[in-house]
Amino acid sequence: MAPRITGFDYQRVPVAEGVALNVAVGGTGRPIVLLHGFPQTHLMWRHVAADLAADHTVIVPDLRGYGDSDKPADPDGLTYAKRVMAADVVAAARALGYERFALAGHDRGALVAIRAGLDHPAAVTHLASLDVLPTLDMWEAMRGASAAVGFHLYLMAQPPGLPERLIAGSPDAFFGYFLDIWARRPDAIPADIRAAYLAASRAAIPSIVADYRASAFIDVEHDTTDRAAGNRLSMPVTVLQQDWGAALGFDAAALWRAWTRDLDHRTVSCGHFMAEEAPAEVVKALRDLQDR
Repeated sequence: MAPRITGFDYQRVPVAEGVALNVAVGGTGRPIVLLHGFPQTHLMWRHVAADLAADHTVIVPDLRGYGDSDKPADPDGLTYAKRVMAADVVAAARALGYERFALAGHDRGALVAIRAGLDHPAAVTHLASLDVLPTLDMWEAMRGASAAVGFHLYLMAQPPGLPERLIAGSPDAFFGYFLDIWARRPDAIPADIRAAYLAASRAAIPSIVADYRASAFIDVEHDTTDRAAGNRLSMPVTVLQQDWGAALGFDAAALWRAWTRDLDHRTVSCGHFMAEEAPAEVVKALRDLQDR
């Protein structure tokens, strides 16, 4: 059996026609939803979720296309739009009895969280983003030789077929590569959790690629429309980010300010997997956010 978050109850929550999410729920109090990143599952929040459960109802889903959640086919390039995935999150919270909630996302989950904040401002009371830029800014920043660190973005943006076959040829090497190079504390992801991440990713190659492909096309369209309209996140926003803007030549805080009205931007010293490498720092940031 795959690892679980200790003390949390698990259920399948229908969120759209033919799509249900695997959701772990624990604790009591103010609701907060935690969205995982790549190449991970909801398990990346295990430390943070257990801490927050002391005074929060903590809702931790596997995103559509990941982990034990459903993985619908993507015939038109729209199934894994962040707009659709954000609607899943709002529907899951509502099904559990919460119309309003705080929302935190890491990596891919942060992109879903941003879209939820833009599309559903009445539902998202506070928003935290861990180690991403908004999609449109990400593509504009990833240029030149130094942007080779994001090669997977370009690989998975290619038309259906080739990326899936290439990744399926050696999935553990592909997904494990990111677990290795993005962590400054390899011991933060123990062997059983790593094995669970790799198994889940192997079983989800088409949907993971579809998620990334959406970020190169439909998600860019949605962000471009919002930027042109001047749409911004209206709730308090906290961003935790490595200082990769220094390497790639951009001011991350300035980019974020264009999307927010109330921003707390913090640079961290840990690696990309901060909820596992520095959970106490993440918990403090989330608690500080909800005090604003």
